[in-house]
Amino acid sequence: MATAVKMDEETKSQLEELQAEIKLKTGEKVTQQELLARLVQSAVDSRSEFVDSFRDVSTSLSDAEFEAFDSGTVSSGVETDEADIDDILYG
Repeated sequence: MATAVKMDEETKSQLEELQAEIKLKTGEKVTQQELLARLVQSAVDSRSEFVDSFRDVSTSLSDAEFEAFDSGTVSSGVETDEADIDDILYG
């Protein structure tokens, strides 16, 4: 069963460009329905990357941000191991 999908003119144009490029480079004619199905499958196959593409903010620091953060740290000169941390946290 086919269902209509509404999209703006720019998206429709990009879909048509992809469709034409596939025809030009592969010689295969694909319908927009086939193209959309392949695009959706590609997004499903790399789901976490696709979902992350909708995030508003970057989750990683740039090199400058990392250096600014790291410049504020100071070494106390005391080496701490996991047992020390466990003792401090859990007593």
